[in-house]
Amino acid sequence: MITNKQSGTTVHEVADGIYRISTPVALPGGGFSFNQYLIADDEPLLFHAGLRKMFPLVHEAVASVLPPQRLRHIAFSHVEADECGSLNEWLAAAPQSAPLCGTVAALVSISDLADRPPRALADGESLSLGKHTVRWYDTPHLPHAWECGFLMEESTRTLLCGDLFTQGGADNPPVTESDILGPSEAFRRQMDYFSHTRNARAMLERLAGLEPTTLACMHGSAWRGDGAKLLHALADALSA
Repeated sequence: MITNKQSGTTVHEVADGIYRISTPVALPGGGFSFNQYLIADDEPLLFHAGLRKMFPLVHEAVASVLPPQRLRHIAFSHVEADECGSLNEWLAAAPQSAPLCGTVAALVSISDLADRPPRALADGESLSLGKHTVRWYDTPHLPHAWECGFLMEESTRTLLCGDLFTQGGADNPPVTESDILGPSEAFRRQMDYFSHTRNARAMLERLAGLEPTTLACMHGSAWRGDGAKLLHALADALSA
């Protein structure tokens, strides 16, 4: 569903109760997409607050699914403009909401940057949203940032995997079962945004052990299939 014809912002349900909000952007040499993921539940959660300048577009898209003021959790993988640039705008729009992040992000950044105190999740800690339950996994420096981490939604086996498997282009389908490792590795070779942490394989194997069936990527298509196999393949590619 297109929620803004001028920007091309769209909303699609990629797993039960989980919606991909995507805004395409034209860039020199090709396009790019910025995605947020909305979990509609008793305590709705938005993963990736988005760029500050995109707040009106994302707010409009959220409103097509549920009243934005119902949001309770504004979550993100790490501190970066496209992850949490509009965090305070969301806190103002949803008076009962709070930032949701890992303990490192809360300690070093969000307790100061955010207009309300964050809810900090420890590694492996879970949070019930109603029908959905999310669990936080620390992934320091994978792909980048000390405070980086991901959420796993356990009932749908959806891994909200942030910048992992970033795909270029502005016209990717909302969800695909086709190869995304090849396009994401091609993008990584052009823009070396991974930290090259020596712990990458161990962290990816831990995520593979969760056996996700949907990967909610921040840039490009969401992906459906054998997530464990794909995460092991990424570990191999990073080790090559």
